[in-house]
Amino acid sequence: MTPPASTGQHAGAIDDEPLLPEFSAGGHGGGGASVSGAVFNVSTSIVGAGIMSIPAAMRVLGVVPALFLIAAVAALADVSVEFMLRYTGWAAGGKKTKGTSYAGIMGDAFGRSGAAVLNVFIAFTTAGTLVVYLIIIGDVMSGSVGGGDEHAGVLQELFGPQWWTGRQFVLLVTAVFVLLPLVLRRRVDSLRFTSAISILLAVVFMLISLGIALYALFKGTATMPRMLPDFSRFSSPFELFTAVPVIVVAFTFHFNVHPIRAELSKTSDMKTAVRVSLVLCAAIYAAVGFLGYLLFGDATMADVLANFVRSSGTGVPQALNDAARLSYALHLVLVFPLLLFSLRVNVDELLFPGRRPLAADTRRFVSLTTVLMAVLYALAIAIPSIWTLFEYSGSTFAVTISLIFPGAIVLRDVHGIAKRKDKALAATMIVLAVVTSSIAIASNIMSSISDKVRGGHVASR
Repeated sequence: MTPPASTGQHAGAIDDEPLLPEFSAGGHGGGGASVSGAVFNVSTSIVGAGIMSIPAAMRVLGVVPALFLIAAVAALADVSVEFMLRYTGWAAGGKKTKGTSYAGIMGDAFGRSGAAVLNVFIAFTTAGTLVVYLIIIGDVMSGSVGGGDEHAGVLQELFGPQWWTGRQFVLLVTAVFVLLPLVLRRRVDSLRFTSAISILLAVVFMLISLGIALYALFKGTATMPRMLPDFSRFSSPFELFTAVPVIVVAFTFHFNVHPIRAELSKTSDMKTAVRVSLVLCAAIYAAVGFLGYLLFGDATMADVLANFVRSSGTGVPQALNDAARLSYALHLVLVFPLLLFSLRVNVDELLFPGRRPLAADTRRFVSLTTVLMAVLYALAIAIPSIWTLFEYSGSTFAVTISLIFPGAIVLRDVHGIAKRKDKALAATMIVLAVVTSSIAIASNIMSSISDKVRGGHVASR
């Protein structure tokens, strides 16, 4: 979540505004939020829809390379956040401040245009992710009717096809009566309890996956996952790179660093919270990825929830599959408000530049929140499948926000505080991000073309 993207002294003044004046702990941020609350909020920002694609990434890469990639991306995320926090203290005309924003440090380094570009990238990333959340919630509750994976939802399995079990009605009720009260909360730390529950639900999902995997092992239906990639399955070895954006998306949380940091008293507390969260989330990703791949093997789909619906011949009781799906859907419901914080403020800055802070204008806050929820609902109804969007957004917006922009800020080094090793690491981050993303995009495009050509040949017969 990024406050107004301005530069110089004016940017510092704006960035120090609290989310709501009545909750401010002072004119420069720094509230009384606890480190544990920050850990829950950061972890909730990290663990989202990306976790569903980790088993598929492990199927592509093999277990050992996938675990290495998860650890490597987590380490790079820690470095990039450390860069952001280091420059945060210098983002107001060269003077130390206690609080600023991602847009503030981008504006300090690259001017208004740099901050505006960041706002656009964050808006697209968060909007796309929130649409993904709604689509998955709709798939779980009402079923999927597109994208090559048609299945009934939990409500339709229990009550049959009814007007009130349909996707449009279920998502409307969820948006109005469940999500809207949560997204109207105006202080990030007020979501610490829902964040704690969401992380608990992610752990519950992991434990259910473990139980299903053990059941499958006992029944003899599980197969031992490949430790290394099987190159005979790929038309090109570059297809391995298509798994990289999936992992990068899973660790993209940088737009929520400053809102959470603003409610802590010390930068060191935020660094601690980020590192604890990264270790926790990396462990969850590794466990879910391995268990999902162990359970479904080469049949693991891009959205592993589709495997839980079908059971892929594992003979697992449907009650366990439903528990896995419902726990994850509820997890996404509780993650949703944190991402909307970022989307709302970035869109506000793009549409109403120069206006007083959103937190100080209740009418604008409520109106913008309502409009965004309506747009997200419409997109979730209109888009039948999420995964093409997920692949390309990971290769473009997510990798830019999480790796390229933080590295560019260090290389620009307008305050002369970067060491030589910092610049070398920043340059390495950017090169790795650009190369892997370019290869992933090219591989995805070639794969899409090949599928269309193959489909045309089949149709002509």
